[in-house]
Amino acid sequence: MLNSVRVRLTLWYTAALTCVLIVLAIATYVILRQNAMRRTDSTLSELAESFLTTVNAELADESGSITLRKAAQEAISEHNFRDFAFSIFDTEGRTIIPFQNLPSPKDSENDSPDVFRKLINGSSQPARPFRNVQLGGNKYRGYARRFSVPDGNYFLVVLQSLHRQEEFLDSVIQTFALVIPLAVLLASVGGYFLARRSLSPVVAMSTQAGRIGEANLHDRLSVQNKEDELGHLAHSFNDLLDRLDQSFERQRRFVADASHELRTPIAILCGEAEVALSQQARSPEDYRESLDILRAEANRLKHIVEDLFTLARADAGQYSLTTTEFYLDELAADCSHSVRTLALARQITLHCEAPKEMPIRADEALLRRLIMNLLDNAIKYTARGGSVSIVCGYGDSQYTLRISDTGQGIPTELQPRIFERFFRADKVRSRSESDGGGAGLGLSIGRWIAEAHHGRLELTHSGPKGSTFTVVLPIPSKTDQPAR
Repeated sequence: MLNSVRVRLTLWYTAALTCVLIVLAIATYVILRQNAMRRTDSTLSELAESFLTTVNAELADESGSITLRKAAQEAISEHNFRDFAFSIFDTEGRTIIPFQNLPSPKDSENDSPDVFRKLINGSSQPARPFRNVQLGGNKYRGYARRFSVPDGNYFLVVLQSLHRQEEFLDSVIQTFALVIPLAVLLASVGGYFLARRSLSPVVAMSTQAGRIGEANLHDRLSVQNKEDELGHLAHSFNDLLDRLDQSFERQRRFVADASHELRTPIAILCGEAEVALSQQARSPEDYRESLDILRAEANRLKHIVEDLFTLARADAGQYSLTTTEFYLDELAADCSHSVRTLALARQITLHCEAPKEMPIRADEALLRRLIMNLLDNAIKYTARGGSVSIVCGYGDSQYTLRISDTGQGIPTELQPRIFERFFRADKVRSRSESDGGGAGLGLSIGRWIAEAHHGRLELTHSGPKGSTFTVVLPIPSKTDQPAR
C-alpha cells in the first residue's frame, strides 16, 4: 500500500496538517488561558481597589476595630458579586473578616491557613501578588493587598472562582478534540482524491509509455498542458523518444548499408573463387588474374572492416588518442607528396601551400588519415585535367586546412547528408569500382577525427566548379603564435 505515490502523498499531507492543527490548537489554548488569567487578575485588582475605597469611606466618620469590621461588612455587602469573596487578615495572618459562603481552609485540601499566608507574603512582591488557591476541591484566583487604617495595618484578600474559566477552557479543548479529527479525516479524503487526480496524467503517460516499443517507436505521449511540470515531463520524454528513434533509425540504416557494402566484395570473392575452381585446366595467367581480383576485393573488404571497427570504437569512446608534437604544415606537405602518383595517373595538378612552422600536439596518425581521406576524395571526384589544392592557414587561436577540387560539386539538397555513414552522392560525383571507391565512411571518420581533437570538419563550398572542405584545429596554448 505504501508503494503508491498517492497514498504516500496523502499520508504526508495528513501528517503535516495534523501537526499544524495540533500546534495551532495548543497555541490557541495557551493564548486563551493567558488572556483569561490576565483579565481575572485585572478584575481582582480593580475590585480590591473599589473595596478599599468603600472601607476608607466608611471609616471616615468612625474608628476602632469594631468600626473596621462594620466598614468591611458594609463593603462586602456592596461588593457581593457572584464568584467573588473577600477576607481581611492582620499582619500575623489571623482572620479578621472571614470569607463568606466559602469552605474554610481547614476543610479544604490545604488543611491550614498556610495558603493564605503564602498569598499575603507574596503581596510584598510586585511580581507575585496573585496566586491560585484551591478550597474544597474548587479552584480560585487569589489577590492580596496590604492597606492601613488608623489602628494598624491589614491585608485584604480577594478570591475569584475559576469554575467558569475552567468550563470555558474545557469546552475549547472538547471543541478541538472534535474538530481536529474531523478536519484531518476530511482533509485525508480530499487529499487522496486530489493526489489521485493530480497523478492521473502520470498514470496515463506510464500506460502509454508501456505500449511504446520497437514497432511503434514513432508514437509520442500526449501533452495536456505544456506549461506545467507534467507537461515538461511529457515533453522531455518525447524528446528522449525522438533521440531514440533517430538512434535506432541510424543503427538500422548503418546495419543495412554495412550489409550492402560487405555483400558486394564477398559476392565477388565467392564468385571468382568458384570460377577459378570450376575449370580444371587454366593457364597461370588466368589464375593470376583471379588472384589479383581476389586480392583487390579482399583489400577493399579489409578497409571497410577497419573503418567500421574504427567508428565502433569511436562511438563507444574506446579509441584513445596518441598525441605527439609535430608540425601540421609538414604533415600536409607529406600527405600531398604521398598522393602525387594518384594525381599524375589522372593528369590532375596537385598544389600544396602551407606557411612554415605550424606546431601542434595531436594524434599524427589520425590527422594523416583525415588529410589522406580528403585528398583521396578530391582526386577521385575531379575529372582529368583538373586540379586539387591544399592550403594551410592560421588565425588567432586556430589552424585551418582547406582542400579544394575542381569536380562537379555536390547538389545542395545532398550537402547536409555527406557526413552520414555509407552516404555517397554517386549520381553527381560518380565513381567506378576501378577508381577504388570507398564505402562512404571517409567523411564520417574525418569528422570524428576533427572533433576528437576539439576541432571540426565542414563543407565550406560546393558548386559546379568544385568543392572545398575545411578542417579547423585549435592552436595549442603552450606554443608560440607563428610569424605572419
